[in-house]
Amino acid sequence: MAQARGEEKARYVRTMFGRIATRYDLMNTLMTAGLDARWRAATVAAACPPAGGRALDVGTGTARLAWALATRMPHGRVVGIDFAEPMLRRGQADLARWAGGRRVELVLADALALPFRDGSFDCVTTAFTVRNVADVVAAFREMRRVLRPGGRVACLEITRPRSALGPLFQWYFRCLVPLAGRLVVGDAEAYTYLPESAYAFLDAPRLAGAMRQAGLVNVRYRFLGLGTVALHVGARPA
Repeated sequence: MAQARGEEKARYVRTMFGRIATRYDLMNTLMTAGLDARWRAATVAAACPPAGGRALDVGTGTARLAWALATRMPHGRVVGIDFAEPMLRRGQADLARWAGGRRVELVLADALALPFRDGSFDCVTTAFTVRNVADVVAAFREMRRVLRPGGRVACLEITRPRSALGPLFQWYFRCLVPLAGRLVVGDAEAYTYLPESAYAFLDAPRLAGAMRQAGLVNVRYRFLGLGTVALHVGARPA
């Protein structure tokens, strides 16, 4: 299913994330040995959100990255969008227990048709999302459209390590992760799709190319997690 396209892929991904919503954060912490929080912090820093501005998180899921943005923006507002309603419900329940959660709005929406006016946000973030959309360039075009001139897009995504760790990472991702998905979440299928989608996706240089094709400039990237995760940054032309 990692190779599916268009509406077929969208339906599959929406249903799959709905199934795993209640254990999604726990699995992320287990799979990354707790490094996911550090990677989200790096993504927020790369986006450079102004303290009193507006930020958008695309594919927010359970709103962990939206939460990190709001923490960095004590006088700002954050909107998180996702097309899997069970993920948003889980995120909303968590935000309700945090005083700053009032500054985060969660919206059911599609990354390919963002329901916002041009130039609505000072920055846009997205984490582990773009490999799941049907059209990567179109998704980045939408992010560019809703950015103010000069604003940044920060994209965190799994990538295939090119070092000697590559075979070990592949074994871990394709063997242990589905096993953990079955034991922890009760859904080996979802945690088989997630590794396969990463291996079927663009590598870091080609993802940078997709961002440039969408009209973003000053695109650059760096690797995190021993080369298993790439953090891309681009800007809307001033």
